[in-house]
Amino acid sequence: MSKKIEGNTVKWGIIGVGDVCEVKSAPAMNLIAHSKIEAVMRRDSAKAEDYAKRHGISKWYSDADELINDPEVNAIYIATPPVAHLEYTIKAAKASKPVYVEKPMARTFAESQQMIQICEEAGVPLYAAYYRRTLPNFLKVKELVESGAIGDVRMVEVRMAKPLKPNIITRQENHWRVDPEISGGGYFYDLASHQLDFLDYLFGPIVKASGTKANQAKLYPAEDIVVSSFEFESGVLGTGSWCFSTGEISDKDVTTIIGSQGEISYISFGSNEVTLKTDENGTETFAFDMPKHIQQPLIEQVVADLLGTGTCVSTGVSGARTNQVMEWMTGQQISD
Repeated sequence: MSKKIEGNTVKWGIIGVGDVCEVKSAPAMNLIAHSKIEAVMRRDSAKAEDYAKRHGISKWYSDADELINDPEVNAIYIATPPVAHLEYTIKAAKASKPVYVEKPMARTFAESQQMIQICEEAGVPLYAAYYRRTLPNFLKVKELVESGAIGDVRMVEVRMAKPLKPNIITRQENHWRVDPEISGGGYFYDLASHQLDFLDYLFGPIVKASGTKANQAKLYPAEDIVVSSFEFESGVLGTGSWCFSTGEISDKDVTTIIGSQGEISYISFGSNEVTLKTDENGTETFAFDMPKHIQQPLIEQVVADLLGTGTCVSTGVSGARTNQVMEWMTGQQISD
């Protein structure tokens, strides 16, 4: 396994040190062996400086080009909204620096493909921040499926209903997440992308999908409801419904995997429990502790892959598949 950076330490340059970098992701980069944050960037110089000083980072920039071309930086973490992912990936690739990019990977499948192509041409790795692939509760789901705990898997059902101001998202008013020009879609793109990527990890790629979307509450430009059916290459069938304009009483987040001998259910956001129900043993519940920095297990894999000591389960190629599926589900593309 060959190394993908020079030297023995991944020296991160972070573009866009906003909310996600406070706890979820960036602090882990200074806790992982052979990994450190070299520099950070935000367009607001005062906010960049504030972040750097609070997190013990010696360099900060207000210009992304300066950070990308910093000779001490050898890997780039793009933590901006999706509108900027393609632009910064192109610049990082041209500077021969690997890219770890937030999810969704881009606004569109076409942008995702461009990101993959430019990184392949430059010979640099591209990783997507779909960290559920590495968390213990989701790995338990994978273990149960693969061990045959529910027999042969028949279907999966995803149901998400959230009130107009979902409690799992902050600052709803005029938020970039509900502006398709910035995010690619609405809360569906922001949240369902995590769910669909994990299902891709469980069952392989979704090869067919159809659906419909609407903006029922008309509170922002993006869709607020999506209903879909889909099929995995493994033969598992699925249905999904995502609505972000319900009453509080309808608040729901559950994915159920149904097999020939039982079912597995789990919550994608906010709960760490996995429930197994089987004909033979009834109901069992498994609970897990989550890492303080939720992306740390995935970033550890990225670091290992860059140093040639391991591999990473979330790449640009897998991340792009989720963008394609979301376009199928919202009718922006037609699956074969």
